[in-house]
Amino acid sequence: MSRFFVAPEDVGAEYITIENREDLHHMNKVLRLKAGDKIDVSDGDMWEYHGRIETLEPEYCQVKILDKQKFSAEPETKITLFQGIPKQGKMELIVQKAVELGACGIVPVFMDRTVVTDKGNFGKKIQRWQKVSNEAVKQCKRGIIPQIEDAIKMPEVIRRFAGFDLVLFPYENEDGTTIKEVLRPLAGGSYEEAGTAAGNAGKLARPENIAIIIGPEGGFSEKEAQQIVEAGGKSVSLGKTTLRTETAGLAAIAMTLYELEL
Repeated sequence: MSRFFVAPEDVGAEYITIENREDLHHMNKVLRLKAGDKIDVSDGDMWEYHGRIETLEPEYCQVKILDKQKFSAEPETKITLFQGIPKQGKMELIVQKAVELGACGIVPVFMDRTVVTDKGNFGKKIQRWQKVSNEAVKQCKRGIIPQIEDAIKMPEVIRRFAGFDLVLFPYENEDGTTIKEVLRPLAGGSYEEAGTAAGNAGKLARPENIAIIIGPEGGFSEKEAQQIVEAGGKSVSLGKTTLRTETAGLAAIAMTLYELEL
């Protein structure tokens, strides 16, 4: 069933109004919906609705609310992916799959070994990646549209660590600690498991907001790796093989949600 997004203020007690031009064009010209057809609508905040189209015009659509539920497809764990900007069209794939897997936001990052440069038109790339996110979230029927933020540099990434309960740093040179060893105690392991992984006794709090930092094709510079760890990032291994930048973030998101939610 088709899913559309509106602002909370577009939702009334009995009806929802859709006025987005792209959505209306899609409804009228592509899906060829009509009065009486049923659709799903999300307010992008907390609620999703099942409704019946009452009126569908080129300028607006009015939907009768038949059912209202809290989001059912949103992970409780909020993951923000800080992605070292890759070459060519890899970022579109990363955005699409990260959204499908459950990331709540994606931040492109210029790192020491990033090959791509900002020639003054990088804003257009952000817009294109946001469109990829918009389309992906409708396909996988999530309740929110993950935002693609403006590109930043590593010092700004580190300044934002304070806003997260946990910062995961998948690092190709890490050969001691696995991502499982960091996450499993946080998912509700025993006191012994928590004490072993963290180096202290007692059960650890389950993280609600997690940052995952992924390097570009050339990986992290030694300076960046040191800065991340010194600022509190947890250096982890994703396995015995070295993953491509377009694979590493997706693997880390999947592993994190598996350990904490499944």
